[in-house]
Amino acid sequence: MAKRTLFNETEGPAGETPDVRKLSQLEPGQQADCYALLSDRQRAETRDGKPYYRCQFRDLARTVTSMIWNDSTWFEACDEQWQSGSFFKLRCRYLENQYGPQIEILQIREVTDEDRQHGFDPADYLPRSRFDASAMYEELRGLVLGEIADVPLRNLVMRILEEHRERICEYPAASRNHHAYRSGYVEHVLSVTRTAQYLADKYRVYYSGMSPPLSKDLVIAGAVLHDIGKMRELSAHPHGADYTAEGRLIGHILLGRDMVRETAREIEGLDGEMLLRLEHIIVAHQNLPEWGSPIAPHTPEALLVHYADDIDAKFQMMALALGEKLPDEAEFTSRNNPLRRAIFRGLGLD
Repeated sequence: MAKRTLFNETEGPAGETPDVRKLSQLEPGQQADCYALLSDRQRAETRDGKPYYRCQFRDLARTVTSMIWNDSTWFEACDEQWQSGSFFKLRCRYLENQYGPQIEILQIREVTDEDRQHGFDPADYLPRSRFDASAMYEELRGLVLGEIADVPLRNLVMRILEEHRERICEYPAASRNHHAYRSGYVEHVLSVTRTAQYLADKYRVYYSGMSPPLSKDLVIAGAVLHDIGKMRELSAHPHGADYTAEGRLIGHILLGRDMVRETAREIEGLDGEMLLRLEHIIVAHQNLPEWGSPIAPHTPEALLVHYADDIDAKFQMMALALGEKLPDEAEFTSRNNPLRRAIFRGLGLD
């Protein structure tokens, strides 16, 4: 099927070409032309069995939803042509309601090379970490070399880091919920490792009489490798990440355990119990079956890594929610965030 032209470039009030505005600059009720990335496209059915799509478009500062119902002008094109990761030029009306930021699509087409002459730049729509990926990787590497005293364990962690260095530096930490941008993986893992290091130093002293003592080596190793299975769970591309077949059928927790176990066979002198405890940190780091872990933390090291991971992911979700563009007097954000709750911004000034 040939692609349909779904955009009239000169349809302003006086027949002129409307100005192109950033999606994140639109005010409720405003109509404008925008460039946007189609970041997600999910097919579903209504209660009476009619198909529809829930599409998410975004720029760097805002994500909006557009519902494409089966009787919509755009349903056929959405069903047969639109692909997640593609860029579009939209003529749309921006709305805000209890479901979060929305757009009503009036016209739409995929971007063309000519759009670059009118201000379109793909880099403006592809979020990445605020921090330099190579510098974060080197700091992570330094923590492993400087904080893990057990040589075989240190060699295991370094072998895995070096083998996956390129992907560690470029991958997002997740496809959507937290640190879901280029180099988000290394940003998240480094932050978790820093927090885990702090907790290990604190509680080793506070509970110095605990037997067996808290192993800082294992805490650091577990923090660095807790999400390593995402190197197999996700397939990253310039527009984000998708799940691989392995990722959908097995998940990053067991894939990570397998990666550690496979590499451990090549490490001379690695203690069997040390490996078992490291594997436990990986499989228990999400704590609950509904979050993906087959077992809760049963060691002090696994407990520390779980909470270091959880606070880093949750805090980034909250910071992202607070960054939502809202009127100054709005006391709460919308619930349209991974935490599924309205975050308090402060009492209104009126």
